[in-house]
Amino acid sequence: MKQNPIVGCMRWGIWGENFNTKQYETIIDQCLSIGLDTFDHADIYGHYTTEANFGEALKNNHALRSKIRIITKCGINMLTPNRPTHEIKSYDTSASHIRKSVEESLMNFHTDYIDTLLIHRPDILMNPEEIAFILNNLKKEGKVKTFGVSNFTTSQVNLLTKCIPIEHHQVEISLTNIAAFENGVLDQCYSEKIEAQSWSPLGSGIFTEKTEQNLRILFTAEELSTKYNATVNQILLAFLYLHPAGIIPVIGTTKFERIKEAKEAMDIELNREDFYKLLAASTGHEVA
Repeated sequence: MKQNPIVGCMRWGIWGENFNTKQYETIIDQCLSIGLDTFDHADIYGHYTTEANFGEALKNNHALRSKIRIITKCGINMLTPNRPTHEIKSYDTSASHIRKSVEESLMNFHTDYIDTLLIHRPDILMNPEEIAFILNNLKKEGKVKTFGVSNFTTSQVNLLTKCIPIEHHQVEISLTNIAAFENGVLDQCYSEKIEAQSWSPLGSGIFTEKTEQNLRILFTAEELSTKYNATVNQILLAFLYLHPAGIIPVIGTTKFERIKEAKEAMDIELNREDFYKLLAASTGHEVA
């Protein structure tokens, strides 16, 4: 079953458009007007500033919080002047770090709960029992509603689920990166009823880097866009929407028109042959 795309906020702050509070309010309202209510963040976005920028829009409109769902991530220690104690980029999934990150996100968003918390990257020093302990406490306190991971392997998910259920997995999935179709990630999401979220769903550099793969994909997508009376972007998303794991794309744009375009891609029903035409464009060969 197809689900509405998630609205990615990484480029809304200083890593992109640098929206002011009024612009945050406007684009949030626009998304809600077309039924999109889930917004994707991470503590590190905008060098640890974008959560708070988004939160100013919530601070000014208390009724808005109950209308939206907030996803945020933690676990990366980024090198930035905003975190002067960090000596090197590293990962930290200790209970104390997760607790501190959640409390800071709650302050940033001017809220008392996070709808979904994701561990941003797998930590070599990850202790599943420690993560389960702190997440269970945060859930009991009502500060985190659901829990998931991002960019994990199937074995890492298996390790963690021995101690705590994984409800979401956000990973790169697109026609330029089809690894999740082949490495068991999507199989696992389907079989374990883990919500599959795709970051960079249109493909990394597909419109800016003229690689042979990108040119093949775009040529095929352009042909299909005529057939389905759709845009190229919509064809790239329709490819993901067809998968039975129910992939939810995270649309990381600052333009409402492109967010709306992504939702409308849900109406496209690619046939199987056209799915495999796009897959062949990605790999450079037909299936065996």
